[in-house]
Amino acid sequence: MGSSRMTEYERRRLENIKRNGEMLAALKIHSRVSELSATAKRERAQSKSYKRTPVKKPKTEGPVVLRRSLRARGVPPDAATAGGLSDDVDDEKKTKKIPKWNPDSMRRKSPGEVGPVAMRDAYAGDDGLDHKLVETISQCSQKSVLSEGPCDSIDNLEKSENLEILKAGKGLRGSVDVGALQLKSENIARLVPGRIMSLRFFPTMDMQMVVVGNKFGDVGFWNVNGKKEDGDGIYLYHPHPGPVSGIAIDPFSISKMYSSCYDGFIRLMDVEKEVFDMVYYSEYTIYTLSLCPHDTKSLYFSEGKGGVNVWDVRAGKSVLSCDLHEDRINTIDFNSENENIIATSSTDGAACIWDVRNINADKPESLKTLRHKRAVHSAYFSPTGKFLATTSIDNKVGFLSGPNYENTSMVYHYNQTNRFISTFRGIWGWDDSSIFIGNMNRGVDVIFVAAKDTVATIRSDLMSAIPCRFHAHPYNIGMLAGATSGGQVYIWTLS
Repeated sequence: MGSSRMTEYERRRLENIKRNGEMLAALKIHSRVSELSATAKRERAQSKSYKRTPVKKPKTEGPVVLRRSLRARGVPPDAATAGGLSDDVDDEKKTKKIPKWNPDSMRRKSPGEVGPVAMRDAYAGDDGLDHKLVETISQCSQKSVLSEGPCDSIDNLEKSENLEILKAGKGLRGSVDVGALQLKSENIARLVPGRIMSLRFFPTMDMQMVVVGNKFGDVGFWNVNGKKEDGDGIYLYHPHPGPVSGIAIDPFSISKMYSSCYDGFIRLMDVEKEVFDMVYYSEYTIYTLSLCPHDTKSLYFSEGKGGVNVWDVRAGKSVLSCDLHEDRINTIDFNSENENIIATSSTDGAACIWDVRNINADKPESLKTLRHKRAVHSAYFSPTGKFLATTSIDNKVGFLSGPNYENTSMVYHYNQTNRFISTFRGIWGWDDSSIFIGNMNRGVDVIFVAAKDTVATIRSDLMSAIPCRFHAHPYNIGMLAGATSGGQVYIWTLS
């Protein structure tokens, strides 16, 4: 039985605690710690973001059904799913079967139904500002450089030179000091929910507009110079039922934008008519979309497993359809110096250069083929068309050069991403010197062709996610956009 009297150790311990408390009170330690903690706290920055109308779920009046596993119900497992569910990559390789389009059917407003969808019906915002996007694009389309008068000043002379560039379907070219590229807080915005798969600048010098497409079928627009009262210039639409696989804007009429999705839809956003019109419908998956720069009525898109289709928008029919690869085609790109030369990249591990005039539907033969050990996710011509850069999941970036693209070189770059991050695709800047590609450390690597190595990395404390897809502004040298799998867009500028 223990004694009720304190031991000498316990008595001295209580005295030390009392003395230390008096010392802290005299030095006002606790109050100063509180002051420092309050000073260290910062208000969270209000980033620009889309606003989506919440969807109210209807109340269910039926009985509540409890979910029970097959084992609990005494049912043997399904052999079809015994090996586990497929991931996104496997799902994307499958072709999707959808009921065929009946032109005589009633017009539907749902993006999953075949037929036109009014822009006001596709608008997903809750701010009622959808008309602002129509006004902005319409005003910019009317203010096109193509309508400029005679060049009687330096500014008009520059516009006259740019006019020839626009007529040729080319962008401005020039070298950029990579170290001068800056990312400012006002140039960061979240345009859509979820993973961005497609990213494009509007091809105009009169407006800084970015458009993206995500995996849920949403299309988001960002007028970078938009005002706060206009929702920061961010507009969210839902014109597609599945992942947006491609976006192409008519450089001669920016009020017309094409977009495709995995569910086999190609829609034309016509701002003048305020509608997402139906251009093409397929029962197979459409993986990418490209617009011929010199003939903007010809749509090139990959369809199904390795197929390419050329659709004449005016005639409303296909003018070429053939299989160019053994597996899905991920990108189609045009040579800026020769509209008849295109490049394709495929999951079958090959990047090919083709002359569209000589493609035989029965037995197509490429001008040049560059093979990787694994899937090739992009193949893009340089601004002058003298080089071709490929990006593969085999951790290599390939380069083709020479008069007939006979020279081949490979540069190591870690290209492994997971199922939640879009694959890396290296894009050219504004000259033939380098390409920009994301990395897994939330940076942008710059690979110089001459050095055949990564010579610089663009970083910023403002970047909270991995940039995967990029686009260089065709008429604003030094403006680079990068998109993430969280719906964010970063825009780097020279000032």
